[in-house]
Amino acid sequence: MKKWLTRIIIVTFIISLLISVIYIIKNKMQDKKQNEIFEELENIVTEKQDENREQQEESINLQELYELNNDFVGWIKIEDTNISYPVMQTDSNRKDYYLRKNFYKEYSQLGTPYIAEYCNVQTSDNVIIYGHHITNYQVFGELEKYKRKEFYDNHKIINFNTIYGNADYEIISVFKTVAYTGFKYYEFIDSSSQDEFDTFIKKCKELSFYEIEKTAKYGDKLLTLSTCEYSAKNGRLVVVARKITSELEE
Repeated sequence: MKKWLTRIIIVTFIISLLISVIYIIKNKMQDKKQNEIFEELENIVTEKQDENREQQEESINLQELYELNNDFVGWIKIEDTNISYPVMQTDSNRKDYYLRKNFYKEYSQLGTPYIAEYCNVQTSDNVIIYGHHITNYQVFGELEKYKRKEFYDNHKIINFNTIYGNADYEIISVFKTVAYTGFKYYEFIDSSSQDEFDTFIKKCKELSFYEIEKTAKYGDKLLTLSTCEYSAKNGRLVVVARKITSELEE
């Protein structure tokens, strides 16, 4: 009886181990495919940029990706980091759709960065982009480095080019909070008054890991990057930046 019990335990362990190994291999293959898709899309944009270097017709380059998927809104990039990704947006009927989808709407645990469904890229005072915090600094995992002042000092600018125009954003705050019970930064989309705007900026500054001299004033447009932060349950790591350039304003 003992021998049979031992054999059952061993067989169960082996089966469990095999299932775990298959699961890990499957996920690694999916991640590899997703990263290849990111590279493929980036090459489309980069090659077009090189061809049109003098004219800098970025919005036309992005149009090619928009034609492949109408959920595509723009491309986010931070120089000298791994952050260089397409950004998607869906309406409330497909909320968080790209949380586990790649650009081609196939399942992917890495997902694709996406804009909150209630934001308007052209008019909102604050555009919020969500992305997974993945190990090896994939997707928005590299935002973790912004907890260090020295990293911020060398990576202050976020480039966010959209199908409507190009813009650079200067980071004004980096902080962590807890979703649902902490600072509800994700509820600030459009300010109804200067007081509301100033209150939001003041809170961002109070929570910031370190002091940043640059700030935002009423009338500025903001870009907020949000990802998970693992020091607390439902933790969030947030980077807030203000718009400093735009082709549409030139």
